[in-house]
Amino acid sequence: MNQISSMAFVHPEAQLGDNNIIGPFCYIDKNTVIGNGNHLISNVTIHTGARIGDNNEFFPGASISTKPQDLKFNGEETTCVVGNNNSIRENVTISRGTASKGLTEVGSNNLLMECVHVAHDCKLGSGLIIGNATKFAGEVVVDDNAIVSSTVLCHQFCRIGGYVMIQGGCRFSLDIPPYIIAGKEPTRFCGLNIIGLRRRGYSNEQIDIIHDAYRIIYAKGLLKDGVAEAREKYPDSKEVEYICSFIESSKRGVIR
Repeated sequence: MNQISSMAFVHPEAQLGDNNIIGPFCYIDKNTVIGNGNHLISNVTIHTGARIGDNNEFFPGASISTKPQDLKFNGEETTCVVGNNNSIRENVTISRGTASKGLTEVGSNNLLMECVHVAHDCKLGSGLIIGNATKFAGEVVVDDNAIVSSTVLCHQFCRIGGYVMIQGGCRFSLDIPPYIIAGKEPTRFCGLNIIGLRRRGYSNEQIDIIHDAYRIIYAKGLLKDGVAEAREKYPDSKEVEYICSFIESSKRGVIR
């Protein structure tokens, strides 16, 4: 049974699962689907196109599936998908998609801290920690288990690899490859995220291989030469393959 405050508005066409708590001054628009066990504390707005999973917590001021801040948006029907077990803190804004991809997606088990902005057509993975006031421009991709500190500015179309740690206050327009610490000004490679990797169960042997792969790749004048050498040296390492494939597929280039 859902608990809906008498001071909340839920559109008759909204689809709600079970055991949701909808606090005072929340607004849930039409063409929305909300699963089970979600808690909208108060003053939360769920706009048209939202598709929300189970057991998420939305704090006051959160605005989900907002109209994209893109002048090319012409009112086309698009969606914003939020997975399960996310903590969406105060004043977080997540835009829905545009005609470009039609979908903004946030995975599961994420913490999006106060005033984070996720723009149209972004794809955020699972197990993320995104710090206060960090802003992702349109069509950014963030792989699983990344940590992005506070007040980070990420240019549109960038990709952030898994298991990274991005230091607070960074701003960048290049891709951040996996497993590393990125920081300083301009944002650049600052070593491996060794503590994060150990916390995620990576062995010393795996960490040494990742470290050596980056040494090989960044030692070359051309990244493609380093990628080829690293792949040849560690043909059976899925971590090295992830790094190499990430760099090869990068459209904006990667930090060094």
